[in-house]
Amino acid sequence: MRADNSATARPSIAVTTPAPSAAPATAPALSASSGLSGPTAATGTTLRGTLQAALGVAAFSLTFPATAWGLEGFGPWSLVAVRSVLAALIAGGCLLALRVPLPARRHWAGLAVVAAGVVLGFPLLTTLALQTSTTAHAAVVVGLLPLTTALFSALRVGTRPSRTFWTAALAGAAAVVAFTVQQSGGALTPADLYLFGALLVCAAGYTEGGRLARVMPGWQVIGWALALCLPLTVPAAAVALSYEPVHLTWHGMTGLLWVAAGSQFLGLVVWYRGMAAIGIPKASQLQLAQPLLTLVWSVLLLGEHLTVAAPLTATAVLVCIAVTQRARG
Repeated sequence: MRADNSATARPSIAVTTPAPSAAPATAPALSASSGLSGPTAATGTTLRGTLQAALGVAAFSLTFPATAWGLEGFGPWSLVAVRSVLAALIAGGCLLALRVPLPARRHWAGLAVVAAGVVLGFPLLTTLALQTSTTAHAAVVVGLLPLTTALFSALRVGTRPSRTFWTAALAGAAAVVAFTVQQSGGALTPADLYLFGALLVCAAGYTEGGRLARVMPGWQVIGWALALCLPLTVPAAAVALSYEPVHLTWHGMTGLLWVAAGSQFLGLVVWYRGMAAIGIPKASQLQLAQPLLTLVWSVLLLGEHLTVAAPLTATAVLVCIAVTQRARG
């Protein structure tokens, strides 16, 4: 949080100062750090944005193992509702402590999309899927998220990545699909319907959040989205906890705290900041590494077993990431 708080002022000033007179010229420059400041400044901003997006991916890679831990102590509906309430309390406390004013009315529709996709839809659908699916299987299916996000970005934000970018992105997605089929033995499970639905709603939330992060600090984007859900998540948590048994275990509480503070808030803070700095398509391609990171955590934390295909897929994915980061997007 200290890094996020100290950095949030910078993009906010860069956006609001020139907005009235030069918005068309400066808005696109946010993703490339504006060539007006010179190559060194542009490179520094790009590296910083890439690092922030990568930190977000690292936080997200722990989500599925942490969810599996959380399901040891909570029911699926309780886990999703309680994690959202806890994350909203953290975000709301930051908003109140810093006396952040309410977003402009024109931003509330976008925040509602972020709330529906990232705060509610993705956690609920993936948690339901993990009741019958392994974290490894879920991770590789959700590995298609970067390509889905890039498609949503092209439709919603009007980005037009280069042909090289799309070729590398499709190659990375193909590697993830091949890995998924190999891991599951070629058979899809009912949980995949939840996972594919999660892909769509999360890509929409990422795209809208990345767009909003260009005009307000990233932590405020997810903070207000979480606060927007409180009228739904508080009663949902009360009802779910009354129906689903709770077993307070170390794994259960650790998993709950991580998906609430790490995945639901802190991870999204740096993720949205990274997307605002380097652009939605390029940031989304960093998530190609997320399934492989999740597989590593699945082995270390859950005792799941990897096949020989994992390092091969990791190499292919990393090559695709390198190409997309160099391609003009």
